[in-house]
Amino acid sequence: MRKRPSDLIVVIPYHPRPAQAQIHPQLESHRFSVLVTHRQLGKTVCAVNHLLKKALQNTRPHPRYFYIAPFLKQAKMIAWDYLKRYSAPLPGAAVNEAELCVKLPSGARIWVCGADNPDALRGTYADGVVLDEYAQIKPDVFTEIIRPMLLSREGWAVFMGTPKGQNAFFELFNRAQKAAQKEPGVWWVGVFRADESGVIAPGELERLRRETPEHIFRQEYLCDFTASAENILIPIDAVSASCARTYGPAELRFAPKTIGVDPARFGDDRSVICCRQGLKAFEPLVFRRLDNMALADRVARQIESFRPDAVFVDAGCGGGVIDRVRQLGFCVTEVPFGGAPSHPGQYANKRAEMWGEMAAWIKSGGALPECPELKADLCQVCYDFDAAGRMRLEPKEKIKERCGKSPDIADALALTFAAPVRPRACASEFARSEYDVL
Repeated sequence: MRKRPSDLIVVIPYHPRPAQAQIHPQLESHRFSVLVTHRQLGKTVCAVNHLLKKALQNTRPHPRYFYIAPFLKQAKMIAWDYLKRYSAPLPGAAVNEAELCVKLPSGARIWVCGADNPDALRGTYADGVVLDEYAQIKPDVFTEIIRPMLLSREGWAVFMGTPKGQNAFFELFNRAQKAAQKEPGVWWVGVFRADESGVIAPGELERLRRETPEHIFRQEYLCDFTASAENILIPIDAVSASCARTYGPAELRFAPKTIGVDPARFGDDRSVICCRQGLKAFEPLVFRRLDNMALADRVARQIESFRPDAVFVDAGCGGGVIDRVRQLGFCVTEVPFGGAPSHPGQYANKRAEMWGEMAAWIKSGGALPECPELKADLCQVCYDFDAAGRMRLEPKEKIKERCGKSPDIADALALTFAAPVRPRACASEFARSEYDVL
């Protein structure tokens, strides 16, 4: 590597494996890269050396680069030693243990950070960023914090990880594949499986296959995003098929209209309004940091424009919204997610029942909007059965811990299945016919 501004050649003690040698040219030639790898490929070593090379080659003043893992402790354990080891041969390189930062002789700096404190990155810029184990990083960290950091310097980003089911990393993987078709010089997607990379010896890989549960082996070593779908309530294939369906106004003419409202539970959750008419769900309305009064106003406006036959609101955190909407003269039904289901022998609680009915609707002809966030929410909820054989869902707290966010958008759509709904038009026509007969 060439150190600016002199012609000194600096040799870093890094000898890329064949798989890493395939990755480096792609990272060099694309602004955005999504790297899906099996365990023990060496993606972190690859990324650290990519950061070093780009930092040394940067001729701009004060270059800044960041390696980001889901948690600071994890980032320090995974990447900090690698960064110090590979930067050690650089004359004049300075290591700051307190800040987990290496200052290179060129003036560039590389930080090792955790996504668990993303606000610490606000207000700065970046020439390049590596986001490792992206499946465990909240998507908002990139969209709200990292992406703006790249604007002034037109910086690059590498998203890396091993599949962990159909979560935000899976959605990014799908979007990146589409983007790579439209902008092949900007986006690159690479998938490196253990049975193809040559990193793990065939005999050792076969032992891993025998000793590891099948779904874990497929996920961790064969990079299969659907491997853990055995207990996923709504598989991604069903969601994709639902998004491809379309229904015209004539086909929905006599179908009932429902609205589901899921008010935000915590500061970083989303308030969502979902509208559905029969077999068609419409694009959800998603709000962040909206107080109850403002959300109630949005709900009232949506009721006036959509003219639903029923409105269901999550009672858990929607008390203020429910009271205000009723005060405005609209009829709404509060739904406790932990309440008793209409089919107590089949479902453990109301939440499981709504999701179960929604899953059946999706699989039997329901049409979903092409909304990436909704698709991700739908495909991340797991289920099992209690001692009585009733279906129950994974607690929201565990979903949020695993995926970084609560499935708020899908919850709002599930609320439209809280109870059977009859269209008012049909009800009034039925009443007239009964009267006429009498």
